[in-house]
Amino acid sequence: MIASDFYRFRNYLEREGISFCYSGYLTEQTLFGIGEAIKRKLEYDHAGKTTSRRIFSVFVEQVQNVIRYSEDNNQASGGGSGEIDLRHGVLTVGNQGDAYFVVCGNRIKARDVEKLRKKLTEIQGMDRSELKARYKELLRGETPEGSKGAGVGFLEIARQASRGIEFDFAEIDEEFAFFTLKAHI
Repeated sequence: MIASDFYRFRNYLEREGISFCYSGYLTEQTLFGIGEAIKRKLEYDHAGKTTSRRIFSVFVEQVQNVIRYSEDNNQASGGGSGEIDLRHGVLTVGNQGDAYFVVCGNRIKARDVEKLRKKLTEIQGMDRSELKARYKELLRGETPEGSKGAGVGFLEIARQASRGIEFDFAEIDEEFAFFTLKAHI
């Protein structure tokens, strides 16, 4: 049973064009290891330097969003190394035809869905020059309330996603939703 279930899962990934799939807790160290594997796969695929750079940039932003904002987290004392904060997410990288994609998903608070939807819908409606101008504006401004960075992550993903972004939310329960963001490159 285990082998047949995993074989079906493997075939699903292949049908969807997914060459890399990770589900689990993410840390900065995990980011580096996965990043190296993705770089090597892109070299193997003979992806161009611009495409590889864009994919890697989106991948880093997606993973950092999980590390900073996923509501699936385990916090514990790391002994002498301070507090350990592990955040859970799902990440896939693949290609369909001549285009690549990076998809990342994680659990968020249900109360944040509409705020995120509004922000991402606005970003989807921007052209290249508008994305660039907003990006620069945010870098010069103050950190947005509730943000653990400059608030430019989604803008950077949209700037690098030469073929656009998609997003979706699945209701889990009254408290949580599952957020997914797909960047087409």
